[in-house]
Amino acid sequence: MKSPVHRCRDVEHGRGQGGAGTNCLQAEQRIPISKDVITSSSASAMWFIRDACGIICAVITWLLVFYAEFVVLFVMLLPSKNLTYSIVNGTLFNTLAFLALASHLRAMCTDPGAVPKGNATKEYIESLQLKPGQVVYKCPKCCSIKPDRAHHCSVCKRCIRKMDHHCPWVNNCVGENNQKYFVLFTMYIALISLHALVMVVFHFLNCFEDDWTKCSSFSPPATVILLILLCFEGLLFLIFTSVMFGTQVHSICTDETGIERLKGETGKWGKVPCWEAMQMAFGGPFSLSWCSPFAGLSCKKSSREHVTVPQGDIIEEDVIEIPLE
Repeated sequence: MKSPVHRCRDVEHGRGQGGAGTNCLQAEQRIPISKDVITSSSASAMWFIRDACGIICAVITWLLVFYAEFVVLFVMLLPSKNLTYSIVNGTLFNTLAFLALASHLRAMCTDPGAVPKGNATKEYIESLQLKPGQVVYKCPKCCSIKPDRAHHCSVCKRCIRKMDHHCPWVNNCVGENNQKYFVLFTMYIALISLHALVMVVFHFLNCFEDDWTKCSSFSPPATVILLILLCFEGLLFLIFTSVMFGTQVHSICTDETGIERLKGETGKWGKVPCWEAMQMAFGGPFSLSWCSPFAGLSCKKSSREHVTVPQGDIIEEDVIEIPLE
């Protein structure tokens, strides 16, 4: 069976049959398939990508946060003579760091919107009860029926709904189900980076006016080295995560993922307004739950986990048309 690109080329060169133009039009104007129809897996199920590079990057992320914790607590706050300053800044920094790591864990261990593998069978397509003339596509790599706006990730080895990109720092794709947690992760990392930089500046100013031996329990050279490294880490991650945060919010507001923008796949679906898209991404009307990585966390498993996909042989065609009655 010819792909839509081949059909269009046949029409352009006048080699197609009389119905080729109709087939090409159907392929471009196919009826969208609901994600609930295509997906039988649950977003609440445990998800983890066994990728060596991603695991190393995720471990490095946690180690860098722990390093910042160590310097902030043991170099700047605990030796401080101002108890109120230490308590307020220590509580604020640790709270933001905890939320950052919790958001990272949720972004890493949440199914980003993976389409079940191997469901491109005749029996399964018949069970979808699609309309006559509708066109669906099969991913040749994971042999799954691709919903609209789904793309294949070579690292996750799955088709991901509304895939924005694969991020090695969270060892996962950023997609429909975990974009909120990725946004929160970048926001909290940017906040603790900014907070750490402000505290380093104040610490340097206080130490220049006082004896360096009284500013820290470490020797002056060790203190300076630790603070400079924290300054470099904070500045680097403040810039990086701020840019990523802005990019993700822009993608949500424009209802256009990063991969769709790179491939020029704009205008092929009905876009929703910015505020509605934000509510869809963050799970409901605006509330404090938008800022919580624990919102929607439940130990109960969805009944959709137990939906069985009809078995059968994988179809060979990459484009499947439901015949007209």
